[in-house]
Amino acid sequence: MAVQVYIVYYSMYRHVDRLAEEIKKGVDSVEGVEAKLWQVPETLPEEVLGKMRAPPKSDVPIITPNELSEADGFVFGFPTRFGMMAAQFKAFLDATGGLWKTQQLAGKPAGIFYSTSSQGGGQETTALTAITQLVHHGMLFVPIGYTFGAGMFDMEELKGGSPYGSGTYAGDGSRQPTKLELEQAFHQGKYIASITKKLKEAA
Repeated sequence: MAVQVYIVYYSMYRHVDRLAEEIKKGVDSVEGVEAKLWQVPETLPEEVLGKMRAPPKSDVPIITPNELSEADGFVFGFPTRFGMMAAQFKAFLDATGGLWKTQQLAGKPAGIFYSTSSQGGGQETTALTAITQLVHHGMLFVPIGYTFGAGMFDMEELKGGSPYGSGTYAGDGSRQPTKLELEQAFHQGKYIASITKKLKEAA
């Protein structure tokens, strides 16, 4: 049976969706590893989402907390709200108390990716504050570090992401992930897939 990596995310304006799709490609590029995309439930009513001009959700299935236990590794993604993960993703994690009580996720690797509106909008604080969720579940945080190589040092263009994980800048919502940001997302998927595979084979 293939090693399973779940890419679990929340996206309002589809920027995180785009990164998730590229991360999936990276995971699937590793032999013996399969990625599955999941969304967490929306907590805002349609009326509010309409006023926020949020586009319709993608057809990626909605995950329930207990389904997390079926995965061998994870990549969690979310937009930033005031330097932390969006409330929708936090609400989902708050519902994983049963998994925490039995430590069913302990020892499983997990990475993080994110989207912010601006350069000072929390690319790194979002990742740092999200790590606490992984710690309480006993998961192993897998940053990409500087394994992306030269792309980490590119100063010729605006680029989201950091050693903590891949990322993008949304600006006013019109900016979409760039080629370089998508390449970093692909790299993250491939990297965490290789780590997850090694841990699974060593178990």
